[in-house]
Amino acid sequence: MARIMIAGSSEQSRTQLARLLSSSGYPVYRLCSSASELRRVLNDCDDGVLILAGQMTDCSADELFWDYGEQVQILLIAKPPVLEACEEPGIFRLTLPTSQQAVLGAVEMLTQLHQMRLPKRASDERRAVEEAKRLLMRRDGLTEPQAHRMLQQFAMNHGLRMADCAAQIIKGDGGDDDAGPAISPVP
Repeated sequence: MARIMIAGSSEQSRTQLARLLSSSGYPVYRLCSSASELRRVLNDCDDGVLILAGQMTDCSADELFWDYGEQVQILLIAKPPVLEACEEPGIFRLTLPTSQQAVLGAVEMLTQLHQMRLPKRASDERRAVEEAKRLLMRRDGLTEPQAHRMLQQFAMNHGLRMADCAAQIIKGDGGDDDAGPAISPVP
């Protein structure tokens, strides 16, 4: 079953969603109150379903999708102005107020989509991506999310899979800080 993470600024919203899902047979993996906490959880988690309860004060749903959209399905439950500000078409949306059945239906759909995406990457490909991120972090002084984003952007811009891009970075490293493909930090 997909790991379900719930994030949002309001403790009441997070708790209500967690109770609803748990009582309906969906185990909740984590509740997060800030984007930094959520990013730590997502960095440790290979995949799952992320439910955003309203707008987070320190990060947009679009930013989370850009950084983690490959590994999680995202559901944003919010009022119309927040939903309208969300630009990424890959984020699923529910308008508040909404019914419990609508939330459960959306979670069911996202968990099924999650299952269809598995297995995503072979473990050796995952290790290559992680090693490439470590090399970029060391070489360019980036954080893990920044290195992930840089790798993701480079792969998208050049029509490569992340694993193929990672292999190029690793192959080009050879211990020289200037080696590797010309990947520059994302502004």
